[in-house]
Amino acid sequence: MFSKSNKNAVNIISRIAVIAVIIGSMALFIVLSGFSGLKDFALEFTNIFDSDLKVTPQTGKVITFSEAQKERIKNLSGVIAFSEVLEERVFLQYQGKNHIAFIKGVDSNYDKITPVDSLLFVGDWFERGQDEVVAGYGISNKLSLPARDYGNLIEIYVPKPGTGQINVLDPTSAFNNIKVVASGIYEINEELNMKYVFSDIELARELLSLDSTQVSSIEFKLDPDAEEANLKSSIQEIFGNKVIVKNRIQQNDALYKMLNSENLFTYLFVSLIAAIAIFNIAGTIIMVILEKRRNIRTLYFLGLTIKEIRRIFFYNGLLMTLIGVIVGLSLGAIAVLLQLQFGWVPITPNLPYPVKFNLFNLAIVFFTICLLGGIASKIASLRVTPKLLS
Repeated sequence: MFSKSNKNAVNIISRIAVIAVIIGSMALFIVLSGFSGLKDFALEFTNIFDSDLKVTPQTGKVITFSEAQKERIKNLSGVIAFSEVLEERVFLQYQGKNHIAFIKGVDSNYDKITPVDSLLFVGDWFERGQDEVVAGYGISNKLSLPARDYGNLIEIYVPKPGTGQINVLDPTSAFNNIKVVASGIYEINEELNMKYVFSDIELARELLSLDSTQVSSIEFKLDPDAEEANLKSSIQEIFGNKVIVKNRIQQNDALYKMLNSENLFTYLFVSLIAAIAIFNIAGTIIMVILEKRRNIRTLYFLGLTIKEIRRIFFYNGLLMTLIGVIVGLSLGAIAVLLQLQFGWVPITPNLPYPVKFNLFNLAIVFFTICLLGGIASKIASLRVTPKLLS
């Protein structure tokens, strides 16, 4: 491994092969750490917004939530709080500008499920019993809607439940409508900022002409030590087959699947690049085998078998790989930790590129590079054949 060859080219190529392993392992770890950081960054705000568990109707838009069911849920061990929610698509109008969004009526327990203060961009959360809503940042931009504009109210329209017949002389008679003021503006992410206006659940019930037992969903805050699977089963038993109980991941299954698929593709793509670099080891070992042909013949005549001689060169390549991956991972870990500490690589002047130091990524890179190096070494060691010794 460390002895110098009589031919300078072999020495140079050996160094290049080890450097290729170092760069390949370092690059793979940094890329995976960067993607892990981006994944956490993408999920950061949705994790704040989404509840631990959510009950939604199996069919239709609403479920009946009786007092008896409320009492049974209150008695469940592991449930810190639950909140009743009403959601429906609505038409917003403000100062001649229009937007279709969802009204999300929430009860007084909602701030125990979601930290509403963390969502607010400007203004205040709505006062209960008042005609106030909290609109998304995207809705605010589209409608040119400021907070606390009491001189110009937002009009919210929703179709009346019924036969669907419209009076052609007065089309507005087919809609329920209310006028409200935006007490505040929230900011979560681009999609959700354009989707919701939050209101008191009683205001939403009045607008939608629903009674006090009807809700669109129920959101839960669980104790961190609670058994999620057991609670899901208990809640499902309370409501029967009329509802679907989803955890945090299931509420965003499309987003999680997309991020995991991108992570897998990134890993495979960078591993392919690393494999091309690492297979320099095979070329280096073959050159060493050809140069040491006379020494190999001596060992063979002294009693070593071809299998044992192949093992020498296999271990040689494996040692080169181990040295390269240890040095590469050390450099990659230092680079990631420095980025976490100082944020030297920015996305914007005020936002450093997100990375995450993860021992799982460290293990994945170590075993991937060792596997690729082992395959390359095995292939090269097979160059020791009876023909070579003749």
